[in-house]
Amino acid sequence: MIVDEASLASIAVTLAAALRPGDVVALSGDLGAGKTTFARAVIRALGWEGEVPSPTFTLVQPYDTDPEVWHVDLYRLDDPAEADALGLFETDAALLIEWPERLGDRLPREALRLRFDGAGEATRRLTWTVPPGWESRWPPPQKQR
Repeated sequence: MIVDEASLASIAVTLAAALRPGDVVALSGDLGAGKTTFARAVIRALGWEGEVPSPTFTLVQPYDTDPEVWHVDLYRLDDPAEADALGLFETDAALLIEWPERLGDRLPREALRLRFDGAGEATRRLTWTVPPGWESRWPPPQKQR
């Protein structure tokens, strides 16, 4: 799906409405492809009115929303085992994980996987892989043109 910034924000609102406690959403793509912008839009759609900093240095930024969300950025991990100390899969929070490939085989099979391509471009390509647990909730309906 080809998306501009407004479409990406709309899709983020749709994802926010579908999120449940314990969900894992894997956000992949190059630097500047829109992962953080998308995660911020999801968090704001869940009602968060405060600042939404990138968790590049903190690795995990929790948000007291409904459902609770942890925004995770694993870019700085060198080894998947380093993620164990973060307690990602010991929480009921929904996880928005940037750079999920840094988890290796630790990423749950039931993760919704979103891929962003087109870094630095006005429009981006958004693709997804939908596991069985998400089939009734995703993808969002496409607008007719």
